[in-house]
Amino acid sequence: MLGERSLGRLIRDKGRKGRRGYTLPKPDVDKTDLEQVLPQKSLRKEKPGLPEVDEPTAIRHYTNLSRKNWGIDTNFYPLGSCTMKHNPRANEAAAAVPGFASLHPLQPEKGAQGALRVMHELQGFLSEVSGLPAVSLQPMAGAQGELTSILMVKRYFEDAGDEGRTTVLVPSTAHGTNPATASMADFKSVEVGLDEHGCVDVDELRALVDETTAALMITNPNTCGVYERNIAKIAEVLHEKGAFLYMDGANMNANLGRMRPADAAVDIMHFNLHKTFSTPHGGGGPGSGAIACSEVLAPFRPDPVVEKEGELYRFVCPEKTIGRMSTFHGNFGVVLKAWNYIKMHGPELRDVTDMAVLNANYVRARLRGAYRIPYDELCKHEVVVQPPKGKKALDIAKGLIDHGYHPPTVYFPLVVKEAMLIEPTETESKETLDDFVGAMLELAESGQEELEEAPTQAPTRRLDETRAARQLKARW
Repeated sequence: MLGERSLGRLIRDKGRKGRRGYTLPKPDVDKTDLEQVLPQKSLRKEKPGLPEVDEPTAIRHYTNLSRKNWGIDTNFYPLGSCTMKHNPRANEAAAAVPGFASLHPLQPEKGAQGALRVMHELQGFLSEVSGLPAVSLQPMAGAQGELTSILMVKRYFEDAGDEGRTTVLVPSTAHGTNPATASMADFKSVEVGLDEHGCVDVDELRALVDETTAALMITNPNTCGVYERNIAKIAEVLHEKGAFLYMDGANMNANLGRMRPADAAVDIMHFNLHKTFSTPHGGGGPGSGAIACSEVLAPFRPDPVVEKEGELYRFVCPEKTIGRMSTFHGNFGVVLKAWNYIKMHGPELRDVTDMAVLNANYVRARLRGAYRIPYDELCKHEVVVQPPKGKKALDIAKGLIDHGYHPPTVYFPLVVKEAMLIEPTETESKETLDDFVGAMLELAESGQEELEEAPTQAPTRRLDETRAARQLKARW
């Protein structure tokens, strides 16, 4: 059905009285009975002002609207720190298998052994990738994975009777959700600065860590695309004071098969299954923020986890659980796709990381000179650049729209002025990257007046973003 105010031109020019694309059967409920069942305030007094159109017109309307959307299936999507990579259709087929798709979350364990096996095996896969022995698939998003991890740390100290742990340290390269997570868990968030390489300043960290520190939340590689070269030393500083090292695993696309967090003495982390292990996540979901942790923190995992007893799989409740973090058993559709993705790659899973890192460094090398690169050394899966002096990241981003590309992340990370964070992922070819770099180089040479006019080829011209934020209209 077309919205009352949807596409006024269609209503004005295409609609004709009496035209139909589909005729509903006559209702088998008496109107008088209906008025007695439904609240009077819910009944229309007037007919809706909908256009009367045939089926092809309605289909074309929605199809043309969909073509105004952007997605990885239409073009390159270099959104830094979000890993917007191609998602194999085989994973979608796996999630659509009726025995999985139609399974009720309250199905008795004996009738859900296939699903429980998938969950149990994925727990094992994530344990192997991270090097950490215990896993939970409960969290429904990356941010909830963060919160789950920090709540587990909090419960650990409560259980130990250590009431003095009141602060969580957060590097200035952290994802914005990290300090928010610390606050939601009732910790004070304290920022840690960077060294000349864009990594955590170990000396500053050492001065900040004391008996009030519960944990450090580190992203590795960090949001500058830089690997935290001192991560083992960072862990040592924390552990000396009895604090935990939490790793934000949103950027695990740069680590698969090459770096196991446990080998760097990480205590607990979350995965973004919907990014690293292939589930479309544009538009806010669906997601899964599975966590992995050390044996010390394992008893505090959310309820339930899957264990195998003999030939049967069953749900169990960890001994000192923090409780449930989601209804039922997490986002099973995403879990299933991640399981399928890992099974397809097998031992070649590290190829994902190798190609992602190669592509990011190729883009870095091609843009060097035309763009400023604040940390011009080996990057991981993404690279942060700055426009030529005198130009703005926002203008370059708008210009990319006219070249047929979704802009990269701009003005993040916050520690880099006029930042443009580019993540090419492993699924893009050299030819695609060359075309994108060509557009970036052309924009670097464009006149300022031309850039300020962009975009000129999009469905709408440049918006007044300040006004849009202050006078938000969330619906038509």
